[in-house]
Amino acid sequence: MTSISLRCAALALCVFAGSAHAGALDVPNLDKALNYRPKLPLQVLTADGVEIASYGAERRQFVPIERVPKLMQDAVIAVEDARFREHGGIDPKGMARAAVALMTGGLRQGASTITQQVARVFFLEQKFTPERKSQEILIALELEKKLSKDKILELYMNEIFLGQRAYGFAAASQTYFGKPLDKLSIAETAMLAGLPQNPHYANPITNVERATKRQRLVLERMRITGVITDAQHAKARDEKLVIKPPDHGVLHAGHVAEMARLAVVERFGDKAYTSGITVTTSLRAADQRAAWGALRRGVLAHDRRGAWRGVEDVDALPAVSASEGPELEAAAARALKAHRDDEMLRVAIVLSATPKEVRAQLATGERVTVSGDGLRWAQAGLSPKAKSPLAIKRGAIIRVTQQGKTWSIAQWPQAEAAFVALDPQTGHVSALVGAFDFNRQPFNHVTQAYRQPGSAIKPLLYSAALEQGVMPGTVIDDAPYTAANGWSPANSDGQFLGPLTLRSALAQSRNAVSVRLVQYTGVHAARDWLRRFGLDAARQPDNLTLALGSGSVTPLQMAQAYGVIANGGWLLPPVLIQRIADAQGKVLFEAPAAPAKSEDMRAIPARNAWLATSLLGGVTKSGTAARAQAQLKRSDLFGKTGTTNDAVDAWFAGFQPSLVAVAWMGYGEPRSLGERETGAALALPIWIDFMSSALKGVPTAKLAPPEGLMRSGDDWLYDEWAVQGQVQHIAADGSVQWAQPFLSPQAQAPVEPALR
Repeated sequence: MTSISLRCAALALCVFAGSAHAGALDVPNLDKALNYRPKLPLQVLTADGVEIASYGAERRQFVPIERVPKLMQDAVIAVEDARFREHGGIDPKGMARAAVALMTGGLRQGASTITQQVARVFFLEQKFTPERKSQEILIALELEKKLSKDKILELYMNEIFLGQRAYGFAAASQTYFGKPLDKLSIAETAMLAGLPQNPHYANPITNVERATKRQRLVLERMRITGVITDAQHAKARDEKLVIKPPDHGVLHAGHVAEMARLAVVERFGDKAYTSGITVTTSLRAADQRAAWGALRRGVLAHDRRGAWRGVEDVDALPAVSASEGPELEAAAARALKAHRDDEMLRVAIVLSATPKEVRAQLATGERVTVSGDGLRWAQAGLSPKAKSPLAIKRGAIIRVTQQGKTWSIAQWPQAEAAFVALDPQTGHVSALVGAFDFNRQPFNHVTQAYRQPGSAIKPLLYSAALEQGVMPGTVIDDAPYTAANGWSPANSDGQFLGPLTLRSALAQSRNAVSVRLVQYTGVHAARDWLRRFGLDAARQPDNLTLALGSGSVTPLQMAQAYGVIANGGWLLPPVLIQRIADAQGKVLFEAPAAPAKSEDMRAIPARNAWLATSLLGGVTKSGTAARAQAQLKRSDLFGKTGTTNDAVDAWFAGFQPSLVAVAWMGYGEPRSLGERETGAALALPIWIDFMSSALKGVPTAKLAPPEGLMRSGDDWLYDEWAVQGQVQHIAADGSVQWAQPFLSPQAQAPVEPALR
């Protein structure tokens, strides 16, 4: 420093220190900065590295200074402390200006160097006092003695608050632009560099105009200090920035995030929120997005088959004669502030409404117009005689949804749904959606909701019968059945079709056939067989209603059970949390690899799984789920619909050999989904929607029959039943006829087998 600069610095220090108490000039222990341990949030990621959630008061990503782009460093230095690399912790000229201003009653000037800002952020209160300023100077001088310039800059760039709960420039880059620092343009870099001065006032999300003014100042400083050229400066000024709105691009997996959070906190306690623990789940981002979208579209489609239930609220707006400009826009924004927006169901306030057109303002300020088909469903609310709460009028709070360029009136659905997909070869869960909306319903229907599976359980019971000589070509009478206690189950269509093969009976989901099958197998044996698929036998009835799925299962249990069939006979535990690591990347937990498949660990024989798969192929080709193969145009799809009494629960459980998926729909408090609703109408479309995305590029699987099977006529049977004889016919009265060895069953032609 020059002698003049030293005198200026001394003058500044004296002014600030003169009003300080002696104790205020003590330099605190600097260990917090010298041995920096940033508060890093608990992160939950997909298997392919996409963030699901971040828990903790602060969003932060620690980035060593050598990995911070030089452009970002230079931009910050240019606007915050141009002489950072030259001074010893304080800028004498700036301090002198601030001191003179303080003495003459002028505007207070911070004049804080980057080092001083580090001192303040780590050790002092933000409120300005002469005492605090004096300590800030002393701490800055000490930091400069003990740390390199790069280390001080590293502390600053990782610790400084930049708005929207973002601490440090790496977190801010993701928060505002959804990209890492090394992908920022000059214009985006300048926007971030302008945030430290006042991240609340000049925040690009809350006030883009102020943020842009600050950005222009930064760009000018970058040009003056030689960080960028005149040409780069001009180009950056003209660049139109795209600010990422809050929650834009968020991967919707709230139930998975909560499962991961609970597991980590249970293991590590509250320190998990600040120690930088990362949880890697088994989810695949693309599958999770597909599952969330499919489930929501399915639930909304069901809701639109019901009636318009009315608006969410009504708020006052300025009179129609008042200005339709800023005054109305501001009033509408205030009214919507109390209502949570949604990515698919956008909250809106009605500006004007007629039977032919509704104009509304979204929470973002955007104006939309709904007309034509978009109004048809809610016409009951557009009649001049419509009464509250149906009436759609000026000031009404409603929901709208967009498809392409067309907007439609919508409403928040009352029904719930759940969806889960997993890899049958490993048990790794690739998608899990526990409810229509986690914020409204944190209850996880995938893992916590025990519901009746209906006919979706039939393939597991058919599997039990295969081991007792009942083969796909066995004939069973679809005829009325009445138990001793008067129980008389009916088929869903109210008809009985007479003698059917096992294959035809499953494809058409005949209830009377399933009852006779379980009666033949034995209720106790059938319940015990369900254990092999991972189901809790204690939750299944100890009577013939077992045949109709009157027990209790969760969607995750059903996915695991169908996984046994899909993978050839092994019961694998579902895996959701793959790995937990600390801030340094040290692995604290890793899920064990799927156990080696050995014959002594089988849940069901390979030939049993293959025949069950073959039977399920008939369901998706020509049975109750024929839409699956027809819409997806592939033959390697297998599954079963399920609908309980009064359509309280609707299911579809199925698989392609590389992916099992289960969809469920119902109300949280069980009640009918509708008189004519079924698993085929409600759950199957969700499954198809998901699979259309998840199976893109996956070749059609060709499954060869395992050992122990042989052809018999138009179908398959176990080798030994060809020698010993198989069950040929289960009659309406329960009597059983066995075929003689090597004789083909006397049965009607079966449905074309799905596997050859």
